[in-house]
Amino acid sequence: MNPEIDEVIGHIGDVLTDAQKKRGVLIHAFQQIQKEQNYLPEEELIRLSKKLDIPLSDVYSTATFYKQFYFSPRGKKIVRVCTGTACHVRGADKVLDKIKEEFTIDEGETTEDLSMTLETVGCIGCCGLAPVATINESIVGEIDMKKLDLIVDSLMKDEEITGSADEE
Repeated sequence: MNPEIDEVIGHIGDVLTDAQKKRGVLIHAFQQIQKEQNYLPEEELIRLSKKLDIPLSDVYSTATFYKQFYFSPRGKKIVRVCTGTACHVRGADKVLDKIKEEFTIDEGETTEDLSMTLETVGCIGCCGLAPVATINESIVGEIDMKKLDLIVDSLMKDEEITGSADEE
């Protein structure tokens, strides 16, 4: 038995085999690595494979199964533009195009200086505030061209964006 793994998974560990415990710890380990490094570096996955004595192919298989894990460096700020129906109808394409143009990146790409990653999402769930984007954990709604200019300016200056829809 491995006391470190037992500590992480608690009393449920009593009924699991060592192999099951090791595999059960993978997702927790991935989350911790990604929290610290913003992605899953190859060298960390190799180290994890060796430490847990799990084939590297199984480590990758588990990590690639979940959309939440990334394998290349991501930006300090993650900008997600909603492309759902309400946001699309209210101008999400203009929001996306402006950000792409200003930062010379496409959806799914990260700026060279790792300051920002741009993504799209099917629906953020704030349809009444359309068009909507998130910047890290902040929701920014009712984005018109004036607000979009402020957002782009703040992103370029690496300023915090609070996101309240009623802030002007």
